[in-house]
Amino acid sequence: MDETELRRLSTGHVFCVLAVVFSVCIPSLFLDDFSLLGTHLSWLSICSLCVIAVNVVLLLMFKPNFSSRRNTLANKVNRLLKSCVYFCISCLLFHLIIVLYGAPLIECVAETFLFSVLLSSFTTSRCLCVLGPNFHAWIRVFSKDGAMSVWDHSLQVTTICSVVGAWLGAFPIPLDWDRPWQVWPVSCSLGATIGYVAGLLVAPVWIYWNRKQLTYKSR
Repeated sequence: MDETELRRLSTGHVFCVLAVVFSVCIPSLFLDDFSLLGTHLSWLSICSLCVIAVNVVLLLMFKPNFSSRRNTLANKVNRLLKSCVYFCISCLLFHLIIVLYGAPLIECVAETFLFSVLLSSFTTSRCLCVLGPNFHAWIRVFSKDGAMSVWDHSLQVTTICSVVGAWLGAFPIPLDWDRPWQVWPVSCSLGATIGYVAGLLVAPVWIYWNRKQLTYKSR
C-alpha cells in the first residue's frame, strides 16, 4: 500500500470534515436567525453546496484514480454533463426511496428533496469525483473485494456510514417527545451528517490498521 496516497486521502478527509463544520458555524455569522434547527432547509442547502465544492476541489488537487489516458476538452465536458445527470438521478432515486420508507408523499416535498440532495452530496458526489460517471466502476467498488485503491475503500466506508446514519436518524421521529429535532427530516439529516463525518474519520484509520491485509490489483 502506498503510504503517500493514504496521507493524501487523510488530508482530503480533513477538508471534507471542515466543510461540514463550516456549513454549521460560518453562515450564522452572516445570515440573520440562521441555526441548524430553526432554518434547517437553509442549512441542508448550504451543507450540500459546501460538501460538493470540497469534493470537486479535492478532485482537482489530488486526482484520485487518475487515468493516464489523454483527456481532451470534449471528454471533460462530456464527463461533467454526465456527472450532473448522474447527480440529478441520484437525488430523484433517494427521494423515491425515502418516500417508500415512509416519508410524506405530498407534504414536506421540499424537505424530503433537500434531504435527498444532502444524501447525494455525501455519497454520489464523492463517487463521481473519485470514479467519474462510470456505473461499472461503481458496481465494482461496492462489490466484494472490488476496491483497487484507498480511495475506493474510503468510498465504501463513507457511503455506508452516511446511509446507515440517515436510517438510524429516523428512529426518534415517531416518539412523542415533542423535540424540535424530531421534525422531518431534521433527525435523519443529522444522522446522515454524523455518519458521514464518522466515516471520514474512521476510513483512514481502518485502512491504515488493515494495510497489511489490503492488496490492490492493478488496473
